[in-house]
This record gives sequence, C-alpha cells and structure tokens, in this order.
Amino acid sequence: MRARFTTDEIAAAALSIVDDAGVSALSMRALAAVLGTGPMTVYNYVRDKAELEELVVAAVVAEMAVPEPTADWLEDVHALAEAMWRGIRAHPAAIPLVLTRRTLSATGFAVADALIGALKRGGLKDSDRLAAFHAVLAFVVGAVQAELTGPLTRGGDASEAAARIGAVAGAEYPHIAELSQVAMRTTIDDDFDRGLRMLLDGIAKRHKRRR
Repeated sequence: MRARFTTDEIAAAALSIVDDAGVSALSMRALAAVLGTGPMTVYNYVRDKAELEELVVAAVVAEMAVPEPTADWLEDVHALAEAMWRGIRAHPAAIPLVLTRRTLSATGFAVADALIGALKRGGLKDSDRLAAFHAVLAFVVGAVQAELTGPLTRGGDASEAAARIGAVAGAEYPHIAELSQVAMRTTIDDDFDRGLRMLLDGIAKRHKRRR
C-alpha cells in the first residue's frame, strides 16, 4: 500500500509554513492542517519537531538548481556555491534553521554531491577535497549569516548597514570606518563573488601543487 504522503511532500509543506509565517509557526498541528490530515497521522512520518526542522532544511536545499558540469571544475564549484547561496536566500524565514540544523535526508543531497564531484574532478587528494568541501560550505553559510545580522535586503545593497557600522566606529576604530566606506560602494552580490573567487584561488593552488 502506498504511503499517503512522501517525505518530499511533507518537507515542502513544512517549508511553506515557515515561508508564510516564520519558524515559530512550525508545529505538527500546523503541518497536519496544511496536509489536510490529523496531527497523529503526521507522527507516522515525522517523529518530532527537530526532525521536522531538518526536513525544512532539506526542502530548501532540494530546491537549489544544480548546474550541469562543464570542462572547468573550478567554475563548476563557483556555480554550485552561488546556487547554494541564492537558494538559501530565497527563503529568508528558514535561514535560522539552515544555519543551525543538519539534514540527514537524501532529499537535499544533490547539490552537495555535485559539489564534491566538481572538487574530485579538480584532482584534489582526499583530505584536500574534504577540507575544500567544508571551506566552500562554510563560506556560503557564513555569507548568509553575515547578511542575516542586518536587514535582509532584496536589492542586494548593503550600504545602509555599512553606513551605520562606519558611523559607530568613527575615529576610534579607523580601519572599520575606512572599510565601511568600501562596503557602502559594494553590492552583496559583488562581495560574495569576490570572496568566493579568492577562496577558490586558494583551492586551485592546492590543485596545482598536487600536479
């Protein structure tokens, strides 16, 4: 007999609750209402709220578009990292869960597997490939977290937050004040791209050393 709901359907329904009303609105009862069933039925699919939150993260990751691999493994890593970054930012209300919950569901494995595959094509030895994988993930998550500390701007402009930081720093902290001026002229997209390429330059050097 076919299960009434699939894991993907439950995950998508949970994500829709978070998108519409925030993380605090996520509950077994709310999920049951969205699915059109009773709360006890939901427990046949999800053991507790922690597992439900993991499924929300899996749903966010599962929506990320996985670019087709090319002959340039480094550009593939860049494209995948950017897809992760944009995918997470597409669901602002779910970002706290993405930052604090791991997902053990294969629902969200596609983009991670593609990233590992791209690094493998780069010829990195096993330990370097693992470190590079973690470094790219940490950069993406860190970029999202840094953006989350201020208003999540829809236009990709961080100048308002940078101006506030610079004003607070003033003459007492001149380096922060000076860099805030640069930040005011830099979009979130450009800053992410530049930082990611700097990271990938380092990974590429490990690749060359390996050769």
